[in-house]
Amino acid sequence: MQTDDNKNTPYATLTPDLILDAVESVGFHCTGSLLALNSYENRVYQIGIEDAAPLIAKFYRPGRWADASILEEHQFALELLEHEIPVIAPLPTEHGDTLHHFQAFRFALFPRKGGRVLELDNLEQLEWMGRFLGRLHAVGACKSFKHRIRLDIQSYGYDPYRFLVDQHFIPAELMHNFCHTVEAILQSVEQIFQQVEPLASIRLHGDCHAGNVLWNAGGLQIVDLDDCLMGPAIQDIWMLLSGDHAQVKAQLDSILSGYREFYDFDPIQLRLIESFRALRMLHYAAWLARRWHDPAFPLSFPWFNTPRYWQEQLQHLREQAVLLDDALNNET
Repeated sequence: MQTDDNKNTPYATLTPDLILDAVESVGFHCTGSLLALNSYENRVYQIGIEDAAPLIAKFYRPGRWADASILEEHQFALELLEHEIPVIAPLPTEHGDTLHHFQAFRFALFPRKGGRVLELDNLEQLEWMGRFLGRLHAVGACKSFKHRIRLDIQSYGYDPYRFLVDQHFIPAELMHNFCHTVEAILQSVEQIFQQVEPLASIRLHGDCHAGNVLWNAGGLQIVDLDDCLMGPAIQDIWMLLSGDHAQVKAQLDSILSGYREFYDFDPIQLRLIESFRALRMLHYAAWLARRWHDPAFPLSFPWFNTPRYWQEQLQHLREQAVLLDDALNNET
């Protein structure tokens, strides 16, 4: 069981020696080279391996996921790889194990892959991305997760909202307006969901934005299935859209042109975009709040939990409430 100190500094004992010992416990011989990579939720390192290419070691945040949840993530990645869908999947041992335990930590090993970030203004790349997502969702629809969360109003809306309020993150002078705005948003989201039901819920990447996609000579590769979940297909599409109305339409047309080559898309899901945007705003703020005890977070996100941040967040939420009203009253 984690003590309060462990929860506040979950990676305090994850020393370079422990990292290398953990990797060697799986059977690899390390050169001693270790490079920390950019990651906040987990800890990720490039590890030098004797007479072989470096590996990527991902140490999971203690207490976040049950083993069964992590293994479902791994199984999904390997299933996609079996269907020749280019994902960066964990490396299994000769016994098929992908999740390893060493002292207080759980970790997985991945091949190192390189590439450029997906260009969201490149319609050719977006059409390619659409094909990729269509193939991913075709596999994702074949079965359901049993141990991963479901994208719904409770888990991504009400739960984050109550955490922010109950843990006193919202400044007192903004509390009334914040609660009034968020409750109006969640009511609108509920109404929109009711209008578009029933919706198919499939296995998704869950956090599909440009930063989680690599573009190289071989095409696209998806990274980081850490947030995979059950939900409507549009969740893996809307974060790839940006710009004015004309730009968004062109981007969406390109993505869906490729997507529909491999999987059907119900256009009624487009009405959920502003709902998912609102839920992500709440979920992201609560994620930062839940991690605020981790010393890495105040250092990496110094703008969070300041009076200015909450004032701006309230303004963004008010603007989102207007967009939700439009989505509620106008069909796409």
